[in-house]
Parts: sequence; C-alpha cells; structure tokens
Amino acid sequence: MTKPVLSLSAPAKLNLFLHIVGRRADGYHELETLFQFIDLTDELRFSLRDDQQLTLQCSDAELNQADNLVLRAAHLLRDYALHHPLPRVQKHLRGIHIDLQKNIPHGGGLGGGSSDAATTLLALKQLWQIPISSQELLDLGARLGADVPIFLHGHAAFAQGIGEKLTPAAPEELWYLVIHPAVAVSTQSIFQHPDLPRATTPLNWPHWTWRNTQNNCEALVRRLYPEVAKALDWLLQYAPARLTGTGSCLFGRFTSHEKALRILQKLPNNWRGYVVKGLNESPVCAQLRQASLSNRTIQS
Repeated sequence: MTKPVLSLSAPAKLNLFLHIVGRRADGYHELETLFQFIDLTDELRFSLRDDQQLTLQCSDAELNQADNLVLRAAHLLRDYALHHPLPRVQKHLRGIHIDLQKNIPHGGGLGGGSSDAATTLLALKQLWQIPISSQELLDLGARLGADVPIFLHGHAAFAQGIGEKLTPAAPEELWYLVIHPAVAVSTQSIFQHPDLPRATTPLNWPHWTWRNTQNNCEALVRRLYPEVAKALDWLLQYAPARLTGTGSCLFGRFTSHEKALRILQKLPNNWRGYVVKGLNESPVCAQLRQASLSNRTIQS
C-alpha cells in the first residue's frame, strides 16, 4: 500500500553554448557551457510504502529497468544514509514508490534522465530527513552523471571542468522552439571522435554573447547526422538556432511565445517540436520550498 506524499516537476535543460577547451589525462573533456532550464518537465510522484522497497513505474516501459537513473539515485542516497553515522535518520528510511511521467524526449541532449535523478535525490533527502550537505549531495549526483549536479544546483549556471564547477548566471529568459529530429545521437561517439574540436579559447566570463559563443559539437553532429543538419537549416530560416549538448535536439531563440508558436505550426511532420520558456530557477526549488512549508515530510 502506498500513500502519495510529494509531486515534483523535473525540468529539461538547454546548453546555450558548449565549448570544449581541453582534454584531461583521464580522457574526460574540459568544458565551458551555460545551462538554463526550460519549462518542459517530467513529472515525478513519490509515495510512501509499508515496506522497505524502492520501486518505480514509468510511463515509458523501456525505462522501467532496475538500472534506471531514478532507482539508482534512490539506492545511492539510501546507501549513503545507511553507511554514515546518522542514527536519527534510520527511522525515516521508509520504502518509496516513484511514478515517473516522461515528457522530455529521451536521448535528445535535454538532460531528462539527469533531471529525474537529481529530483529524486532532492525529494528523498527531504522525505528521509537526511542531513547531507549541498556539496556532498553534488558529489553523489556527479557519480550518476555529469549533468546531474546542475539540476541539484537548481539555478542557471556557467559550468566548467566536466560540468561540476558552477557559477550562478542569469541569462535572459527567452522563449525557445525546441526540435527533436527523428534521430538519436550517440554522445559517446561524438566525444570520442577524432574530428571533435578540443582547443577552444576559454571564454572571458561573464562577457558572453550569442555571437561570441557556439556549440563545438555542432559541426561534427551536422556531418554525421544529416537529419540534424536538415532541422538546423530549417530552423535557422526563422531564428538564431543551435544544437543543445551533443543533440539530437536543437533550439531557436524567440522574443515572444506567439512568434515561436507561429514557427511551430510550420514544423515538418516527421519532427517533434516544443515551445518552451527559459527558466533561471528549476521548478523543483519552489515546489520543495512549498512542501517544506506544508510540513510534507515523513513523521515518526
């Protein structure tokens, strides 16, 4: 038997630019990128169980496996609590059932899986009343994926290193048309490709503009994935546009909701499109504040 406790909206993200400024000895790339959230969200509902199990039901049946990032995040945080001297926490470690409604396209460079994992860590930290520091939580998140820390951070940020060094940022909250072409891009194959640029001059932050930034993955993705190139060329007819992450999603910038909607109506039928608003704060932040005010935590 489960009892609904907490519902949260996990946002997608855009990389407003992505520069690769070097490569480390361990093979990871040194990046510079500007993360901003958008109001395209997955919906997660956390319910208490009468036992100690951690279970997941996802609207996308392909994501219901035990290695789903959401379940991995839940087990990771519970293991942290069990292996640290937190005796007062033990009584709060109830089983949890998680319902996940997927709305963010899978594998499109929008960070849906990372956002879901981060949202799970934040939700269970509150529900289980775990006194873990923000830095410790960021470190746990980084073990799940390079994009997880930005969603834990909860605010738009300029990221460096492999994505773990975050500087608060406040880019303009524009409207975007996000397009998901009918193709999946392999992030691993892009970052391992010999033709990927890896020596972009570091940016003089915070003096960035659309014109003095780019996505270093875009030219290579264009060459390897003609459908992405076709979608970018189509969108560039109407707005400044570029790839987010390694794709396959891309986005165009608009000054109004109405302008973005007009272009969405022209979208070819074989692509999916979303008109979204840029957000400098994740909706999870406000929802958790409200839940805390409402006393929606596990009580003994």
